[in-house]
Amino acid sequence: MNNKEFSKKLEQRTREFAVRIIRLSNTLPNTPEGMVIRNQITKSGTSVGANYREANRARSRADFKNKIKICESEASETQYWFEVIIEAKWLSWEDVKPDYDECSELLAIFTTIGKIK
Repeated sequence: MNNKEFSKKLEQRTREFAVRIIRLSNTLPNTPEGMVIRNQITKSGTSVGANYREANRARSRADFKNKIKICESEASETQYWFEVIIEAKWLSWEDVKPDYDECSELLAIFTTIGKIK
């Protein structure tokens, strides 16, 4: 797979992840606290793909690397919100594991990309 194919597949994967985050956020409690966490995880989880898309349209290598670091940071933040949701017992580990695992894989990918380019 060449870089262009990889980029296209990763854009699709991050977009699908964003949709999964939106769906998960809809299951959180409709309390003031739940709404705060819903907003936080939705913002960070959907930002991963948006920033990756922007990285692919970067104006320079430095711009690309900066946007990849933002993707990495947003994926890490999303993991944090998953952990909060589990510890608050709003959802079980089994409920979030597939999305958490996907987030972990995305974080690893962006960490690796950030080191190479």
